[in-house]
Amino acid sequence: MKLENKTSEFRMNQTIAVVLLNWNGLNLLKEFLPDVVKYSNDATIYVADNASTDSSVSYVEANFPEVKIIQNKVNGGYAKGYNDALEGLTEDIFILLNSDVKVTPNWLSPIKGIFEKDNKVAAVQPKILDYKKPTHFEYAGAAGGFIDKFGYPYCRGRIFDNLEEDLGQYDDEVEIFWASGACLAIKRDRYYEVGKLDEDYFSHQEEIDICWRLYNYGYKVIYTPNSVVYHVGGATLNSMNPKKTFFNFRNSLFNLVKNVPANKLFWTLLLRMKLDGIAAIKFLVEMKFGHFTAVFQAHISFYKSLNKMLKKRKKLPKKEDYYSKISVVCRNYGLGQKKFPDL
Repeated sequence: MKLENKTSEFRMNQTIAVVLLNWNGLNLLKEFLPDVVKYSNDATIYVADNASTDSSVSYVEANFPEVKIIQNKVNGGYAKGYNDALEGLTEDIFILLNSDVKVTPNWLSPIKGIFEKDNKVAAVQPKILDYKKPTHFEYAGAAGGFIDKFGYPYCRGRIFDNLEEDLGQYDDEVEIFWASGACLAIKRDRYYEVGKLDEDYFSHQEEIDICWRLYNYGYKVIYTPNSVVYHVGGATLNSMNPKKTFFNFRNSLFNLVKNVPANKLFWTLLLRMKLDGIAAIKFLVEMKFGHFTAVFQAHISFYKSLNKMLKKRKKLPKKEDYYSKISVVCRNYGLGQKKFPDL
């Protein structure tokens, strides 16, 4: 869907808070914070520290006095870490920026401009390229996120582990379903209106959940190619870590329970769990025993949390287009469709 230009709702001078969540990330701060400071003149920059035990806080204090420090009492992961850090901030726009992201000149202006053009826009994601391979899109968000009929996320520029080269094929400003947590720009008012990040997730896919809630509330999430950042990825948990597999499988099920309309929930969950079982068998065949175990641990944790997640459901609007009607698993593994245009 193309972004509409609603000039009647144009509002200038919105303030921006760029918030980096840090946990023992001294080396990442040394590498990436200088550019954040250099290229974010229009924003107030915060480092929200998740109870680090290294010298990252003292490093920021000594070298970047213009950066404000927020010290969280515990390491509550991505969700609680940001909820705690953002609680006292008053800026109009929050930008949740991973500490392993390299920003570029003029990265903030396009994001701010989108919010000012259309008051229905609640969140924005820039183009996210791979820091280690700058010619290609990066796994966590690429050119904007979508979700298939069984709750599996995919992106323009990234289907499962297949990452496309950036050839300008996604240089259009469009409405997407979810924005990456690696660089998530979200209006402060909307963040609190839909209930903040869900702290039961701890880490991974909580950005999909909050964007899904924004959609259910009637707001838009937009991707812009006019702002570009480079993401290292896997700085906290890399793709080889079974803990990441655990969070991704469990939290994806949480997303379904919280957001899928009631008349579709049972069958969606049933079929999704069968597909998860197939994924577990695939891990077993590949001798990835930690990931095999992680899938079943994710399901056990999901069952234990099911009642709690059901209580979080709100009355959902009857929207039939809340996700893609396709199964990205079947398209990718069954038909070999590994690029977004093929879907």
